[in-house]
Amino acid sequence: MSCNLLTLNVSFPYRVCSTNKLFSPENRELAGLLEGGKGIRCLTFIEEAASIAMPDLGTAVAAWFSKTMKEVDFRQLITLPGGEQTKLSMAVWERALTAIQAENMDRHSYILAIGGGAFLDVVSFAAATAHRGIRLIRIPTTTLSQADSGVGVKNGINFRGEKNYLGTFTVPWATINDRDLLIRQPEHLKRVGLSEIVKVAVIRDAPFFQWLEEHADELARLEPDTLTHAVEQSALLHARHIAESGDPFEQGTSRPLDFGHWSAHELEALSEYSIGHATAVAIGMHLDIAYSVAMGWMPATDGQRVIDLLVRLGLPVSSPILGLRRGPRYAVLSGLEHFRQHLGGELTVLMLKEIGQGFDVHEISSDIMASCISSILEGKRLA
Repeated sequence: MSCNLLTLNVSFPYRVCSTNKLFSPENRELAGLLEGGKGIRCLTFIEEAASIAMPDLGTAVAAWFSKTMKEVDFRQLITLPGGEQTKLSMAVWERALTAIQAENMDRHSYILAIGGGAFLDVVSFAAATAHRGIRLIRIPTTTLSQADSGVGVKNGINFRGEKNYLGTFTVPWATINDRDLLIRQPEHLKRVGLSEIVKVAVIRDAPFFQWLEEHADELARLEPDTLTHAVEQSALLHARHIAESGDPFEQGTSRPLDFGHWSAHELEALSEYSIGHATAVAIGMHLDIAYSVAMGWMPATDGQRVIDLLVRLGLPVSSPILGLRRGPRYAVLSGLEHFRQHLGGELTVLMLKEIGQGFDVHEISSDIMASCISSILEGKRLA
């Protein structure tokens, strides 16, 4: 047998943009991204919850195209459900694909997806699989999606109980974070997404973590300027990791951006998704920080600083779901095995040495982790 080794060098433009009032008539940010000339098609999907919270949003989108981009063939604007429940089956994904096909969208067309993280996952998966990929512009509307998932290159839905089992790595044509949408979202969505901002600071940027501590009171009040700055910094840190880590499509086993996620994904499933992703991440970080301290890797004072910040921001750091058992074991510990399978065989979990410095471990003591769970449920402090 002979084998010829060829190399395909493919570069992807990775546009992460920030603006304010994207769909105001004078804003040309989106116009500069719609390449292709007269007659290009554009189909827009808006999450139902975003449409309810901002009832003028759909009208503003249609009016912007009518006044600003008359040369674009603006197809219908479609409202679909969002939230983690939409990822539990193929139903919403199929509805998006059906609309894409009905509107004769092709590879020179554009799909706009406006909504939160789970909604963007589903619509992005539809855009990536129709015609093997249609240009997608993500417009996140929540703190969580603007700070983290919306600027990523992954999409997907769950399959037979396994989170994000179906999906692709696809670089969107662009992600546009709109300050106006951030500020207008419901208050609970503004707050819970702060967990991913704390996460990326904890694993990558100690000075940013200190800034979060110094501005915790303003963040807890969700003051617009402080919230916007925190989201922008978080989005940039997430995007830089993806672009500069050398592993944008996660061919290896290291997943630093998934700090706290092995238990978070399990908590979501155990709660039947009554615990949202951002909340689960806050609890998951608490657990892995407690483990890092218990193993002697991280100073207890550093670990407690992180937990105190989460509490100051109004984020939950524990849940009764954490205490659910399957036989003698805490049920959440099954997440370690699920995470190992997801990574392709070798367990790799990020733990902390200090704020801003993580490292990968490949073995976790179930007994010590169980002890950490017990301590969290009892409300014990790390320091």
